Amino acid sequence: MAEYKNILVERKDKVLVVTVNRPRALNALNMETVVEMQQMLHYHWKDDTIGCVVITGSGDKAFVAGADISEIADLDVRSGADFSAHGLYLMKTIQNFPRPVIAAINGFALGGGCELALACDIRLASEKAKLGQPEVNLGIIPGFGGTQRLARLVGRGKAMQLILTGDMINAQEAYRIGLVDELYPPEQLMDKAMEMANTICTRGPLAVSMAKECVNRGLDVNLTAGCDLEKANFGAVCGSGDKNEGCEAFLEKRPPKFSGH
Repeated sequence: MAEYKNILVERKDKVLVVTVNRPRALNALNMETVVEMQQMLHYHWKDDTIGCVVITGSGDKAFVAGADISEIADLDVRSGADFSAHGLYLMKTIQNFPRPVIAAINGFALGGGCELALACDIRLASEKAKLGQPEVNLGIIPGFGGTQRLARLVGRGKAMQLILTGDMINAQEAYRIGLVDELYPPEQLMDKAMEMANTICTRGPLAVSMAKECVNRGLDVNLTAGCDLEKANFGAVCGSGDKNEGCEAFLEKRPPKFSGH
């Protein structure tokens, strides 16, 4: 497994645990970290022995406290658009990764950190986490997909409120508005994230991958087109060995042994 300067990558059975590891900078996403995460995801893209990915931050203060302000300070029109493009590409890579990605939000998830969490499929948070898109306080706007994914997740009005005020909210409010899916005491967060990831790993991997694709792509099209995609993917999984194994295991009252094919 490749080694990186700013992220830690650990394999725990079928779960890939990725930790943003810049604790002195509260795990801020500088461009080097963005590129490393892109490289890491592409490296594991076709590894069908991975059933789920968990992303978290090192230490107990921050998931990812934002993008690196020291880099943003030097941006102009062209370099700013390029910076945004790199961040958007990473978030799209996470969203389209063939296996589910869980964010274990262990502290501050602000700016680029909130956008990183938004790109994940499931967001679990410590009860002490704080989230927000505070970019307007710096005279800029979210640049890694925050204006788009946040509104799709929590609705236009609440997204407008968070983005236009730049206010930070606590974990309880984030849970109330649907920004995070579950809350846990800080000391339980990673255990719960791993528990959920391991549960997903016991399900049919082909079905999990296709279900993720249906949900993600379906949000970008109308209902009819989304249902057409679901129909096509349902047909595809019905022709798989996993479907045969899953049904046989159910009828024989035994755990299934999925192959991903």
